[in-house]
Amino acid sequence: MPVASTSSARRPPPPVSRTDFVRDAIKDSILSGEFGPGETLVEAEVGALLGVSKTPVREALRILAGSGLVTMSTYKGAAVRVMDAESAYAVYDLRALLEPEAVRRAVESGADFGEARRVLADVETGANAADRGKASLTNRLFHRALYSGCGNPLLVEILDGLRDQAALITVTGWGISPTWRGEAAEHRAILTAAESGNARQAEHLLRKHITDFIDRVAGGLPEEHSTETKGAR
Repeated sequence: MPVASTSSARRPPPPVSRTDFVRDAIKDSILSGEFGPGETLVEAEVGALLGVSKTPVREALRILAGSGLVTMSTYKGAAVRVMDAESAYAVYDLRALLEPEAVRRAVESGADFGEARRVLADVETGANAADRGKASLTNRLFHRALYSGCGNPLLVEILDGLRDQAALITVTGWGISPTWRGEAAEHRAILTAAESGNARQAEHLLRKHITDFIDRVAGGLPEEHSTETKGAR
């Protein structure tokens, strides 16, 4: 038994499944803007692009439909979700309720914001400000680094569940109003308040950051989609 235990400890982690690989690749392409809103995702074409069969692509698309990044239609198949104004407001309304509260709790509990500081430093020293994909990833990492220390795992899980849809809105919104440079300054102000222990100021600045963004871009988003498209999420 001790030998088996030692052997298991040295065993490398299992490889990522093909479905997970395809899911992550498609998600990255959507959240970077490489696959645009409404773009059809043909199983055979995506499989050829990634070097896999249609089966893991089909499974990955179903997972992404469940997370709100892809829509599935009986007649048109899978496509990148087109985020309408009503849905975008719903996601950002929930973020504005929960995320500032989580950050307030993180500050009050004395959470370490070193990871958030490192993310911002990476942006300022080397990130390409014209790269929406890089900016989107940085944005997701920064926000999670702020709220992850709130002390409530369920609250973190709920906010994590919103991240993909929020990121899709963000990338779409930047296509309407490319304001990520200005938002970086807002990030710095939020982080400064958090690191100085000013929980209420961090909460206020973050809520304003969230609501200002959706108010700024919602007018450029399409109106509510058809029942078929909305029901396929």
